Amino acid sequence: MAAIGEDDIYTKDGTVNIHKRPANKAKTGSWKACRFILVTECCERLAYYGMSTNLVNYLRIQLDQGNVTASNNVTNWSGTCYITPLIGAFVADSYLGRFWTIATFATIYVIGMALLTLSASVPGLKPECNKNGCHPTSLQTATFFVAIYLIALGTGGIKPCVSSFGADQFDDNDEREKRKKSSFFNWFYLSINIGALIASSVLVWIQMNVGWSWGFGIPAVSMAIAVAFFFLGSRLYRLQIPGGSPLTRIFQVWVASLRKYNVKVPTDKSLLYETADAESSIQGSRRLEHTDKFRCLDKAAVETDSHSSLKGVVNPWSLCTVTQVEELKSIVGLLPIWASGIVFSTVNSQMGTMFVLQGNTMDQQMGPNFKIPSASLSSLTPSVSYSGHLFMTK
Repeated sequence: MAAIGEDDIYTKDGTVNIHKRPANKAKTGSWKACRFILVTECCERLAYYGMSTNLVNYLRIQLDQGNVTASNNVTNWSGTCYITPLIGAFVADSYLGRFWTIATFATIYVIGMALLTLSASVPGLKPECNKNGCHPTSLQTATFFVAIYLIALGTGGIKPCVSSFGADQFDDNDEREKRKKSSFFNWFYLSINIGALIASSVLVWIQMNVGWSWGFGIPAVSMAIAVAFFFLGSRLYRLQIPGGSPLTRIFQVWVASLRKYNVKVPTDKSLLYETADAESSIQGSRRLEHTDKFRCLDKAAVETDSHSSLKGVVNPWSLCTVTQVEELKSIVGLLPIWASGIVFSTVNSQMGTMFVLQGNTMDQQMGPNFKIPSASLSSLTPSVSYSGHLFMTK
């Protein structure tokens, strides 16, 4: 009876609390932890879009760059923001785990936001402007670029981890919690769009009508609030133990299958190599069942006579578990979906550059006293997404 009681008290997915002890279901995870994650994400997205949506105009006006140069600098920075998540994901999976990766990179993020605010408000760091335009020095330009690339590094640790960290708060082995997980992603996406909507409407107007010091200062404060809320929920979080680098496991499967290209895969799939334990060899992950797709990769899990002679010592570059093989199969299956997003992302990247610059040439006047900022045109995207969420949750 005691064992059954423990099963009811603790999670079954291997998660631990902040003190690295088994996570108590009643005291950790679920919505009591996710509310902190949702607020964190909303404030972080407000900070990100608050400084990026109108960035091309800042470069054009304050740093005296032409349309082409400003657009190129924005897209280079934006591209970096989508490369750094590879670093964040690697660090989280291999060393720190999602919680400490988010905490570390969010701190870098705040430093970048603070430096950006200083570069737009402090005399000496702020470009001097007159009726003939702004005249930034090399130091002022360098300070600005250091700030935005610190932000790019910071977002690289949050983007790949925060949604998965939210999912970690729900135990897939508990049917009630499993049902709650799907609704979490709806609310998570809503929190992103709320932050983006406020940034592309209110903050953009402040930047163009009040000043860049306030326009960047408010996102910096928002990011500080995001970090504060994230740490406030520390005692409620469930943490997955880092399971090692997935990139290493992927290469191991490729190498092992190529080394055994002439080996025949047995008809009985139960003969393929797998750990005897209920858990998989990947720490913090369950075992995956064998599937028949991409069967050439199954060669990596075929045991040969040379493996039998090793007496329990397994070389992961010549013999992999079924779970490792299935992990790679899942990734290969996602490649067509990933590839289809390239064209969309190429077009979408114009939202922060040419779309804004085109808006500058339009009649932005709405009545005698109100002028719509060109960057606010992008607010249509989160507005439509927000409306879609309302329909889906009805």
